[in-house]
Amino acid sequence: MTCRADILQGDCLETLARFPEGHFDLVVTSPPYADRRARIYGGVKPEDYVNWFLPRADQFRRVLKDSGSFVLNIKEKVENGERHTFVIELILALRKQGWLWTEEYLWHKRNCHPGRWPNRFRDAWERCLHFTRNRRFKMNQKAVMVPMGDWKHKRLRSLGKNDVVRFASQVGSGFGKNVANWKNREKAFPSNVLHLATECGNKAHSAAFPKALPEWFIRLFTDPGDRVLDPFVGSGTTCVVARSLGRHSVGIDADPGFCAIAKRAIAGSPTEASLAFEAPPPAPSALAR
Repeated sequence: MTCRADILQGDCLETLARFPEGHFDLVVTSPPYADRRARIYGGVKPEDYVNWFLPRADQFRRVLKDSGSFVLNIKEKVENGERHTFVIELILALRKQGWLWTEEYLWHKRNCHPGRWPNRFRDAWERCLHFTRNRRFKMNQKAVMVPMGDWKHKRLRSLGKNDVVRFASQVGSGFGKNVANWKNREKAFPSNVLHLATECGNKAHSAAFPKALPEWFIRLFTDPGDRVLDPFVGSGTTCVVARSLGRHSVGIDADPGFCAIAKRAIAGSPTEASLAFEAPPPAPSALAR
């Protein structure tokens, strides 16, 4: 069964009010950064960003399941020669709102644009802040495991006596290891740094992220048949990826042009034929028209 991907035009603050509590399993989005997208969102000033974002985050929290996750891709801007603190201020404000700042993932842009500035180097990474409602939440760590790499064959070719027993750390960290346990493993758990290129294949949106970014978080924090929300969906990348992975999704954007682009992207995107499951349809009351 093909999963639904609904694109809704409007401000997510008002649009999400029509959805029931605890409806989504994952909120993953990249909102307009401070002073960006002035034509659509008014170009929110850095000093006003927290007050602008908090009411929307309150809606995200309301429609998110207790076991769900909220992933926020955002980056500070430079103003008057220094990094602005609005992202740090937002993190603190979200914690006061009731969110748990569970983790911070870094998106390393492997092919970031070259450039030179007198007091800094080019930006090669962005924040992906992970917030949850509770300390226990859905997390499918095995879904994002990575190949062990060539180091395994070199390291395990000749094991010493300290590699085949679990011993106390010699530096007093409290950790121990048994290197021999890795001998028959082909995959390992990843780190919290995502090494992804910036290409997205989308020329109609100035800030579209690559499909690999939402895909990683959708695989990690949801199961087939779950519901994904992108409240600043832009050109629809999150919904395209969610549909291809067998997840229902809702994308919201204030710009009618972006909504049209997102709908065309979804209509032209295939689903994974290898997904053999019957995804439950969303509750009728949740599908805003």
